[in-house]
Amino acid sequence: MRKRMIATWFMAALFTFILCSCGRSDSERQPYGVFLSFTEDLNQLEDYSTVVIDAQYYSADDISAFRDKGHLVYSYINVGSLEDFRDYSDEFKDLALGEYEHWDEEVWVDVSNQRWQNFVIHDLAASLLEKGIDGFFVDNCDVYYNYPSKENLDGLSTILKALVNTGKNVLINGGDVFLDRYCENGGHWSDVITGINQETVFSEILWDEHRFSAADAEDTQYFCDYLDRYARQGADIYLLEYTTDSAVKEKIETYCREKGYTWYISDSIELD
Repeated sequence: MRKRMIATWFMAALFTFILCSCGRSDSERQPYGVFLSFTEDLNQLEDYSTVVIDAQYYSADDISAFRDKGHLVYSYINVGSLEDFRDYSDEFKDLALGEYEHWDEEVWVDVSNQRWQNFVIHDLAASLLEKGIDGFFVDNCDVYYNYPSKENLDGLSTILKALVNTGKNVLINGGDVFLDRYCENGGHWSDVITGINQETVFSEILWDEHRFSAADAEDTQYFCDYLDRYARQGADIYLLEYTTDSAVKEKIETYCREKGYTWYISDSIELD
């Protein structure tokens, strides 16, 4: 009896080990997750097929091992602002344009400056490519919304074209005013991006109240029209929302399923 119990226990343990070793299949994983403040073991993100991380905090071996399990890895790259915790911040602080509302550790940066452009393209992006990423998650192109000059439009265009020319996927996070103006001036969206990640289409961050809310209907309609316009032309569309409200979550999920968009809903503005 005891031998039979031991044998049964051993087979069950072996089966569990095999399941854990194999990990989740693609069909069992969530399609998309954004974890910009996450710096722990990537295996903790096993439940997601595509993840957005800050690859600065990971080695090429870390990323390769995770990709070998069937995951896609995008890296955050900040092209429009300067964060004081980056090791290169002092080198470019003379290019600061102004304060970044709600983010005390950041300032908007002069993207028209060739020194900044060269650094982003030849140093920052190149270092991320060496780690074997699948694409870039490009943040703070809204610098053009705050400082809408031809020089900044051209500067952002130069940076984004260089990223697209690497052959990797390029998701622009926000940047709707820049993208529309670039296309209005005769450019094509595929020159500068492969897809759009849009935050807060159906949700809203109430910064002063430290909570989330449903977005205004007018804002939602604006972003839906914006996303649909580029989706019809072939751009990949992703939504990044912030909410804990089940009704808002359901609205997001229903909309994305109907449109064929990919989404991630976070309960933390820190994306950790």
